[in-house]
Amino acid sequence: MDDFSIKPGVPNMFGAVGGEANKIEPGKRMLSSMTPTLVLKDNKVKIVVGTPGGTTIPTSVFQAIVNVIDFKQNANFSVNTPKFHHQWLPEVVLTENNFPETTIKSLETMNYKIERIPQIGRTEMILVDENKTVHAIADGRGDD
Repeated sequence: MDDFSIKPGVPNMFGAVGGEANKIEPGKRMLSSMTPTLVLKDNKVKIVVGTPGGTTIPTSVFQAIVNVIDFKQNANFSVNTPKFHHQWLPEVVLTENNFPETTIKSLETMNYKIERIPQIGRTEMILVDENKTVHAIADGRGDD
């Protein structure tokens, strides 16, 4: 039931703050954002991606997509690259233990509070490349 707000305005154990729309009662919405995502190019499926992880779901899915589209990573590298997460509350940037130290140091010089954790999500991706080859990738963080 932690995906709902026990009391509007009070953070849950993950720091997500719910309101009236997230109360524990019929017809209300969960706090976590389930984000199974399809990315299309020329009206054809290019990427199918999703992950478990509560409040970290949107950032995990976003990072996987950006890694492929903007950084031209292959599906395996994109899914298995170290992740970070930040949400409105708590005011901390979560990074996986193997996140690049130079980036962590840069964030700390800008007064970001960093908390290292073992893993963020377990992203799964299907990528259709330019040759129409399908790449199905399971995240190495899990036992998928």
